Amino acid sequence: MTWPTPRVASRWAAAGFFVVAGAAHFVRPELYLPLIPDALGAPRFWNAAAGAAEVAGGLGLLVPRLRAAAAAGLVVLLLVLLWVHVEMLIHPHRPVFGRVLPAWVLWARLPLQLVFIAWVVHAGGSDRTPPPRAQSRGGNEPMPRA
Repeated sequence: MTWPTPRVASRWAAAGFFVVAGAAHFVRPELYLPLIPDALGAPRFWNAAAGAAEVAGGLGLLVPRLRAAAAAGLVVLLLVLLWVHVEMLIHPHRPVFGRVLPAWVLWARLPLQLVFIAWVVHAGGSDRTPPPRAQSRGGNEPMPRA
């Protein structure tokens, strides 16, 4: 049995994370509804849209023809969700997953979002390894043209 490459393992982990997180929007919507900014209105719609996008993006990471688009979509979603995190800082009294969080946790969520973005970019990358570069023999000979 061969072990998966770090990228493949990361991809499966990211896919599982986003599918479970997205499904949670439908199973426990009451946890997510308070997080939707008031300016958007229609919190049930946005909760369902975010959940569906997370599930679709997670599954898309596992389909080679959809992988790049799924990763791009998840990155856009994560960037939009930065707004939610800023709203949480502006309104720290709102419950997050059923409880009010300390300010340091709310601040920590901002850079954590960037970690998630990097994870998705990595997981959505190609499995192909680039061809090895030609080695110079120390002289001034030109590099071969491809």
